[in-house]
Amino acid sequence: MFNSRVSGILLHPTSLPSRFGIGDLGSAAYQFVDFLAESCQQIWQILPLGPTMEGNSPYSSYSAFAGNPLLISLEKLQQEGLLSEEDFKNLPEFSPKKVEYERVIQTKMPLLKLASDNFKTKGTPAQQLKFQDFCILQSAWLDDYALFIAIKQELKGIHWNQWDEAIAKRQPSAIAQWTKYLSDAIYLQKFLQFQFFTQWQQLKNYANHRGISIFGDISFYVAHDSVDAWANPKLFYLNERGEAELMAGVPPDYFSDTGQLWGNPVYCWEELEKTEFEWWLERVQKNLDYFDLFRIDHFRGFQAFWAVPKGERTAEKGKWMQAPGEAFFEVLKAKLGKLPIVAEDLGIVTPEVKALRDKFNFPGMKVLQFAFNEDGDPEFLPHNYDSPNCIVYTGTHDNNTTVGWFEEQSTAEKTKILNYLGQVYSQANIHWGLIRLAASSVANFAIFPLQDLLGLGSEAKMNTPGKTGGSWSWRYQSEALTVELRDCLKHLTCVYDRTPKTMVESEPKDMKSLQLLK
Repeated sequence: MFNSRVSGILLHPTSLPSRFGIGDLGSAAYQFVDFLAESCQQIWQILPLGPTMEGNSPYSSYSAFAGNPLLISLEKLQQEGLLSEEDFKNLPEFSPKKVEYERVIQTKMPLLKLASDNFKTKGTPAQQLKFQDFCILQSAWLDDYALFIAIKQELKGIHWNQWDEAIAKRQPSAIAQWTKYLSDAIYLQKFLQFQFFTQWQQLKNYANHRGISIFGDISFYVAHDSVDAWANPKLFYLNERGEAELMAGVPPDYFSDTGQLWGNPVYCWEELEKTEFEWWLERVQKNLDYFDLFRIDHFRGFQAFWAVPKGERTAEKGKWMQAPGEAFFEVLKAKLGKLPIVAEDLGIVTPEVKALRDKFNFPGMKVLQFAFNEDGDPEFLPHNYDSPNCIVYTGTHDNNTTVGWFEEQSTAEKTKILNYLGQVYSQANIHWGLIRLAASSVANFAIFPLQDLLGLGSEAKMNTPGKTGGSWSWRYQSEALTVELRDCLKHLTCVYDRTPKTMVESEPKDMKSLQLLK
């Protein structure tokens, strides 16, 4: 896959249109796949799909294996007879441009609970059998997850290491007692995962049938208050009270005098090695069920990671600790074969990290915005790419949109950017300038955030790193995916030889579409 010239769009499912206040796995997702196929794209890149915690970041999840119930399509549940149009009569008026998470949760979760109740009493024998098979097949992670979420909800969300000692330390008698006590709540959580995976697999199959590969994303670390840490405490540097003895982060650098303290527990790689990395193998295998290929965020952690002692308020007093990344990927390759993995290699990357990436031929990332900032890195300029084995982006989910980014530049920087692109481009169509630059590069993969295709400004940013609240909420409206946009993207894709091999048409039928480029 990585040896072909392809292109695609970065869009998280929460950003899809829907009358339920948040994008989901329903009709709009299929329409987006159609738009991708009709514009000759071959990649749909998304963010992590796990159940999100407070703050709604896809990179902070209660589980490395579970799916986000908020992405379940209520309309598909209606088609299965588990909900009715009558159940939707009191829906509030949601913003079509932003996900209002609290209102979505308050509206959607009771409807999901109703669907679960209806399934339990009215589900057909065939449906019930599929559910039972799913629970058995996924029991290695599903049983712990369902119990964990049920207990957290029963105890009003308190951190697992503040639970009663017996259940915090997973004593068998406590597990049995809580499982019996919360049987209905556990059933609901298993039902939600069954529906998520059923709907996701249907969507992925449809995308693959239309020639679209799903490009996923997983976080390197897991959250401290996650089922992963609760169920596998020996795999992390946790003390007897379940507290993180060593916390993840990055050291002080040019951007921060105190570094970044993330607070995630770091892995105890010695314990992982004893099991031949069993937990990580299971995690990768699960993500290969989710995705056709995936990016690992903070890839440099496989070579060495910054560990900060418990009690520190900044990342200044941490230390570098080595990780057995080479041994891990050798085991992974031996057990799973060729690995469709992309390395997130942004930031300060050492020669050792690059060597690990290159040993296993993992593509790295090139972000065009990073080439042109005031302290831009020439490594990200397309004429400096030394290999096609990389993925070029106009920007990522952590960047401003291209239009918003350009507007923030000084006059001198804007002139520098326009000189590189050629005077045919101006502030009015700067987004198409960077899209064309990415598409024309030698990089085998070119990925464009949908916000850049639409020429949106800073109001459409997906995330502002370090900012509390307001992120992860952007949504587009269905009328934004016009025929003109489709044909313009298709034209550039054809011009720069990124079309499917069966595609022969090189010009849009309506040449008026090319006005978008001017």
